[in-house]
Amino acid sequence: MKINRLFEIVMTLLNKRTITAKELAEKFEVSTRTIYRDIDILSSAGIPIYTNKGNGGGISLLDNYSLNNTLINDQESESLILALKTLQATNYPEINIVLDKIGALFKNINIDDWVYIDFSHWGSSPNENNKFIDIKNSIIGKRVIYFEYINSEGIKSQRYIEPMRLIFKGQAWYLWGYCRKRQGFCTFRISRIKNLLITEETFERRKTEEVHKGQYVDKPKSLVTLKLHFQPEVLNRVFDYYDEEYISKNTDGTCIVTVTLPEDEWVYGYIMSFGNSVEVIEPEHIREIVIDRMRKAIEVYEK
Repeated sequence: MKINRLFEIVMTLLNKRTITAKELAEKFEVSTRTIYRDIDILSSAGIPIYTNKGNGGGISLLDNYSLNNTLINDQESESLILALKTLQATNYPEINIVLDKIGALFKNINIDDWVYIDFSHWGSSPNENNKFIDIKNSIIGKRVIYFEYINSEGIKSQRYIEPMRLIFKGQAWYLWGYCRKRQGFCTFRISRIKNLLITEETFERRKTEEVHKGQYVDKPKSLVTLKLHFQPEVLNRVFDYYDEEYISKNTDGTCIVTVTLPEDEWVYGYIMSFGNSVEVIEPEHIREIVIDRMRKAIEVYEK
């Protein structure tokens, strides 16, 4: 659509400052004549856009120009606010300042009353002692960082990392980068990073393939397919967690859930969180693990 192309032209100019009509035409797969017509439309709308001919010339915006709400309609601004609110819920630092500025720009939308998102019950607090901001700055500045890391087994190690990317996954923030100790790319949960220091050493970003979304340092060793028998009193939780395709209802009000989950400490605790309202039908070794842990829990209270 033309309105989308006009908006993207302004975004391109804000980022690149100067670009030729030919480059814009190739980017949007239109003719240069169409691009010049778009420029005329933007100029008529009050956007301070101009062209320079000759070597080194092109299409530019006046210096100090910033985006205003003449280019974003109400629906688009609502989508932008939703995205920022979601980022705020991940405890991303400095986002409140951005939201305040957006609120001033789109005065017709009440940011505080329209949407509220809270991940805090499951999330981590990544910005302890400003380490989140330090990691962000080290990625942008291409600076090697040092920290102590505690893995899921409680083992502490010292790491020198060439930081590449921040990742939010599963209600927690992770750092992905090149670990000089492992001599390879690793992912670290930020809440387990301690005593972080930004060194004076800089690095050149290594050429890599895109990191797989599930590639984490603490990834489970294996997956297990569970068959779980749930009692009626916990069906609200069952339907919160699983799509109907995983649930088989019984005539007595109970249900059977068949689902594949990572086999680790989390899955044992997850099953036990249902107390006597769930029974592990399969596999047998998971059933035995849960029985053993329940017996030990009873022993703690019978001492």
